[in-house]
Amino acid sequence: MKKRTGAIILAELLKSYGITHIFMVPAVLRRTMMEIEKRTDIKRLHVHSEKSAAYMADGYARASGKPAICMAQIIGALNIAAGLRDAFLAHSPVIALTGGRDPKTKFKKVYQEVDDMPAFEPVTKFNATVDDVSRFPDMLEQAIRVSTSGSPGPAHLQYRGNEAQIDLEETDLESNFSNANAEIPPHRPLCDDTILDKALTAIQSAKRPIIVAGGGAKHSKCSEELLQFAEKLYIPVATSLNGKDLIHSTHPLSCGVVGTYSRESTNLSVKAADLVIFIGSETGSMTTHFWTVPDDKTRIIQIDVEPENLGRNYFLEVAIHGDAKAVLERMNALASGQIIQRRKDWLEYVSKLRRDWYGKYKSLLESDAYPIRPERLCKEISDTAPQNSLIVVDTGHAGMWMGGMFDLKHPSQNYIRSAGHLGWAFPASIGAKCAVPDRPVICFTGDAGFWYHIAEIEVAVRWNINTVIIVNNNSGGNQSKRGFDRAYGGEQTAEGRKMWTFNNVNFAEIAQNIGAVGLRVENAKDIKPAIKKALQLDKPVIIDVVTDIDALAPLAVN
Repeated sequence: MKKRTGAIILAELLKSYGITHIFMVPAVLRRTMMEIEKRTDIKRLHVHSEKSAAYMADGYARASGKPAICMAQIIGALNIAAGLRDAFLAHSPVIALTGGRDPKTKFKKVYQEVDDMPAFEPVTKFNATVDDVSRFPDMLEQAIRVSTSGSPGPAHLQYRGNEAQIDLEETDLESNFSNANAEIPPHRPLCDDTILDKALTAIQSAKRPIIVAGGGAKHSKCSEELLQFAEKLYIPVATSLNGKDLIHSTHPLSCGVVGTYSRESTNLSVKAADLVIFIGSETGSMTTHFWTVPDDKTRIIQIDVEPENLGRNYFLEVAIHGDAKAVLERMNALASGQIIQRRKDWLEYVSKLRRDWYGKYKSLLESDAYPIRPERLCKEISDTAPQNSLIVVDTGHAGMWMGGMFDLKHPSQNYIRSAGHLGWAFPASIGAKCAVPDRPVICFTGDAGFWYHIAEIEVAVRWNINTVIIVNNNSGGNQSKRGFDRAYGGEQTAEGRKMWTFNNVNFAEIAQNIGAVGLRVENAKDIKPAIKKALQLDKPVIIDVVTDIDALAPLAVN
């Protein structure tokens, strides 16, 4: 059998798994990059930081539901590891390929060399070295299988050589592959009917049940089954931030986002429930506002594909191990022959909480104030975002504003958000647009978040990735205002203010200088026309919206 280089084998493997983009900082797997050019139409995006490469791959993976690839040589590997933290927290199937140490020169103080493997352990599901070219096929398959199975997450392969020069070596191994695990979820486990019957009995006994659907339900692609279940059993639906797009805001059973970055009426609804059904949620601190919404006295049912999540934070009346879509399909079938409690009073109570919330914030959502109120900005995005748009949102105040004030009004809209790292949204939106080139992608970030990876405007321009970036520009990171005011004795001081404010910068001008389209918005009435114009352009667009630095997002209620 004719021998072939590892570069040829890896190029063919990546093509076989349906990889369309690689996000990387050179130089790593140089020969593989050349073989990719000869054999595939995979786009190789050279970006400006390894962390951005990981975030772009993360955005791609979340938008597509498929594994995504980021790469760096050994000196950039630690930055890749830092970038994988958000993918790990959000259960995103990102595969990192890095260069690594050569056994021949270990412990000899090779230039730029550090043992990177320990840094990847806490942020990956699978972390391994590839030291023999014959292992290229099975190790990549293992990384992809682990990253997509169960509760998804990142994987890391360190290839021998600082630039992974192992790909120059030859082997007579065929590049056999199996693409059975190339999309989430590859498997749909289902528990016994006796457990599901027990859960249905518990639900029937409840007067005020509510569903909290999370990111795991989204990974399961169970929106249709979730709505059928909720409608059949007359149960309102709240979501985590990761599950925000499982039910659109105009659905009569929709409550909104619960937890810390949430909507007040949603937290009040969950607090009033006598039974909470968690579906695909880890019941972490953000979703439950540090386990106060609901509290530990509430009856709980939990459905999760990952057994270790069941009962992690609450005593469970019923624990259901299984894929959310498969479980809900079966529960819908089992419930069909039952007389269902209609719960008219409970549904009206939840609806009133929702109406009251809109009434409370109506003046801010429609405000013409100058500087612009962020609530108005969120409403304009809600009203203007196309029916098939994908919304990509940063954390911090961006996450709070959009989690509570932004509405997804169409079932075909999607929403992905930073799992905790400020600055994630802009590069993630570039990756997301690569995954869904035919859909509008709108990114919402603040100036504090945009500064992190502003250099990637050049990448969007170079590759003509026409994302729409909306920057909530208040010249500060004012989510920190309350904390620094407390630290300085309970009031704002000039020195304390320096801890969270920036210079006033026109991001539209910076965008124009790099080659993107820059639009500056200073009046509320101009927000919608700017978004509409941006969506019509075939170029990356930065919309710099000047907002009120004193506007603070509402804190969660419990």
